[in-house]
Order: sequence, then C-alpha cells, then structure tokens
Amino acid sequence: MFTDIEGSTALLKRLGGPAYAGALSEHHGMTRAALASHGGKEISTQGDGFFAVFSSASACASGAIEMQRAFATHAWPAGTQVRVRTGVHCGEASETSTTGLVGFGIHRAARVAAVAHGGHLL
Repeated sequence: MFTDIEGSTALLKRLGGPAYAGALSEHHGMTRAALASHGGKEISTQGDGFFAVFSSASACASGAIEMQRAFATHAWPAGTQVRVRTGVHCGEASETSTTGLVGFGIHRAARVAAVAHGGHLL
C-alpha cells in the first residue's frame, strides 16, 4: 500500500508551518493506528506518504478503508480537509538486507497510488 496527501504543498502554504506540522502529525498517527489495527507493517515514509505491507489483501483493504474514513471524518485545522490518495496491489515480494522489498506488486501499488485522487482508494 502507498499513500500520499493530495496537494500537500498547497496545504502547507494555506496552513503555515506550525499548523501543517500538526496536521501532518495527526495524519501520521491515524495512518499508523490503522496499520497497527490490521497487522500492517510500515516500510517507509517520505514527507506525507507511506509505504506499508500486510499479510493479506483483506487486511490491507480493511486498513486502507479505516484510514480513509478517519481522514474524512477528522476535524482538521482551519476547516481544511486533508485528502489522501491510496493505492494497493496484491503481489509477492522478496526482501534482502541490501535492497529491502522488491517485486512487481510494489511498483504497481506505487503507480496505482499516483493516479488516485485525494480520498480515493484504488
């Protein structure tokens, strides 16, 4: 699963640094809570995006749905909305100590997330 906040640069400009940092912290907390409640493992994060893996497709879908619902119903600062695009894909991956996880499913999930719009789970 890959996630990314839609329009994060514009959101930072609109909210300003301190409020954006708070919103980002809340986003990270909600994401990590959904991962934990569905057995997801955070592989990496860059800025406002996450890469996570799950032991099953149903656990991934349930975690992603929980995240999207949390984002949609949360009271964000200054009446703004934080909309997150989420892409998931099933596939096998192999892992080494030097490269981490490698597999076509990972590449596909990243591409799927890239075409999503905020609030979408593809």
